[in-house]
Amino acid sequence: MSVIELTNIFKRYQSGEETVDALKGVDFHAERGEMVLVTGPSGSGKSTMLNMIGLLDTPTEGTVCLDGLNVTGFDEDELTEERRSSLGFVFQNFHLLPMLTAVENVELPSMWDRSVDRRDRAVELLEVVGLGDRLTHTPAQLSGGQQQRVAIARALINEPDILLADEPTGNLDQETGQTILEEMTRLKQQENIAIVAVTHDKQMEAYADRIVTLVDGVIQS
Repeated sequence: MSVIELTNIFKRYQSGEETVDALKGVDFHAERGEMVLVTGPSGSGKSTMLNMIGLLDTPTEGTVCLDGLNVTGFDEDELTEERRSSLGFVFQNFHLLPMLTAVENVELPSMWDRSVDRRDRAVELLEVVGLGDRLTHTPAQLSGGQQQRVAIARALINEPDILLADEPTGNLDQETGQTILEEMTRLKQQENIAIVAVTHDKQMEAYADRIVTLVDGVIQS
């Protein structure tokens, strides 16, 4: 069973009197333990598709299934809970809070969950991504690659089934980007998660299990 599956997804936006079709009958799936890249030209619908997978937007038509559960008709509270428990997000610009330390940034998504020891999990994840000696450093004291590692650890704090990455190497030099990709490859196997990444970075293709190309809202491959 796919951990995420989109079936015949259409997404239409109204722009004045014009209707814009951002996605046109998209079918997509991802399995645990694989990295799927979503590529394509700017304006092709990649971000819209990532928002569908991340339950940040709802389709005009079609169904979204998360681990076999049809979540298409869920209300916002239900979608929020699914995002919290099943999804982790990594962004191009890191989005770390500058006044918090690395370990505090990692803890953030689980702040309301009193059933787990958040600090131990955060420390463990930072050690996993090679930052066990940077726990008390703020983002300003970390390099770009180190900040992205903190962001990856933060995305894993709630033990998600899917890691969604939007241009995860976009603000990194090639060598640092390669290090991050090696880290993500190791984590997908170690944590048995699916990674879905939107990217223009050609070097990511060598690390992908599958590549999906989106053009004008339609999957070409």
